This record gives sequence, structure tokens and C-alpha cells, in this order.
Amino acid sequence: MTCSRRNFLAGAGAVIFTTGVSGSNLLGRQTLAATMEDGAKRYGMVHDETLCIGCTACTEACREVNKVPEGVARLQIVRSEPQGEYPNVDYQFTRISCQHCDNAPCVHVCPTGAAFKDPETGIVDVDGDKCVGCGYCLAACPYQVRFFNPETKSADKCDFCRKTNLKEGKEPACVESCPTKALTFGDLNDPNSKVSQLIKQKPVYRSKVELGTQPKLYKVPHGKGEIKG
Repeated sequence: MTCSRRNFLAGAGAVIFTTGVSGSNLLGRQTLAATMEDGAKRYGMVHDETLCIGCTACTEACREVNKVPEGVARLQIVRSEPQGEYPNVDYQFTRISCQHCDNAPCVHVCPTGAAFKDPETGIVDVDGDKCVGCGYCLAACPYQVRFFNPETKSADKCDFCRKTNLKEGKEPACVESCPTKALTFGDLNDPNSKVSQLIKQKPVYRSKVELGTQPKLYKVPHGKGEIKG
């Protein structure tokens, strides 16, 4: 029995709920393309806040490559309030996007299987054909990075360019476009990958790890005092 968006919403009514969760260089295109077929990968990313200059080249590249409509975004770079005193004023730039959680709340609450974690790559993605627009995944995401695509009418978010750049053996558009190399992408299951080595070598943190989501977006802190999570 098929479940259309209209039929599901008619039966579900207006009920929306949230859920708790238990506790050196770019990779070569051929290498990356091959790993997409191997399975048992856990793709993750590091955003180095000490290198990010807030130019938003990443957000523009994401929009162009993935055909993201105006008014919504898969990726945002948020600038902090000024830090320090003139003339030594500084800013912190933070990446806001899908965390590709190993224990993803959005996947757990989706009633149709539209939200899923790809077993071959660990990437959390959305099957637009299965999405009925119930909004459960938007409500469940503690990072609030999902949105309804106004063109496809389904839930949408960052997918590490799984259906675009990665499919072509490239790195995510944001990584390729970053002029300061603030973004590093790779397989967290490979201890020799650049992303794994970077996490070992630098202090990093992840957002809301206390929720047990096990996010795969790591950040090198701009300030002091953060600890590896």
C-alpha cells in the first residue's frame, strides 16, 4: 500500500512532536569515487574556525551545485559579535548545517523512511519521493538545520553533496570552494585519512554531544577552553 503525502497528512492531522535521544590536500577524485562504492564508510567533516574568514564562498557553491532555491539554505556561516577591543577586534565564524549524526533523531521519527542514514557512507539523507511533509524530522532535529524545499515540497538539508559532487568523485562543493582550506572532508573510519588525522592533531568540539546524537561535524575552536568531544 502506497502512502502519498496527501493521504498521510489527512490521517496524521496536525500532530507534531519532538523526541529525545539516548544518551594535506583535497582527496583525489578517483580515490573518493572508489570509496563511495566500498561501504562501511563514515564520512565526516571538520570546520576550522581559526581559518574561516566568513567569505561565504561555501554557501554560494552549495547553492549553485545543489540547486538550492532562494529563501532556504543547506549551509550557513554565522558571525559572532565583535570580540576584543579596537584595534584588536576579531570575529568567530561558525558553520550551521546538518551534523550527519550516527544516532540521528530525524531518522528515528520519520514515519515513511524518507529520512535515512546511508549504510555505505554514513551520510544522513532524504528520499524526496517518500517524504510526506509531516515535519516530524524538522521538529526532532536538535540542530534545527532541516527545512522544506519550496520547489520539491519535501524535507531538505545538507547531504555532503552525495547526489552531486560525491557522485562525480569530487569533494563537497563547500570544501572545493573554500579559499582558506577551512573545511576538511573524509572517512572517519580510516585512521589515516586527513580528516581523522586532523581530529587527532587539533583540539576539536562538536555541538550538543550531550544529547547522544553522535554528530560527525567537528569544529576547531576559534577561542580557548573547548575540549575534544
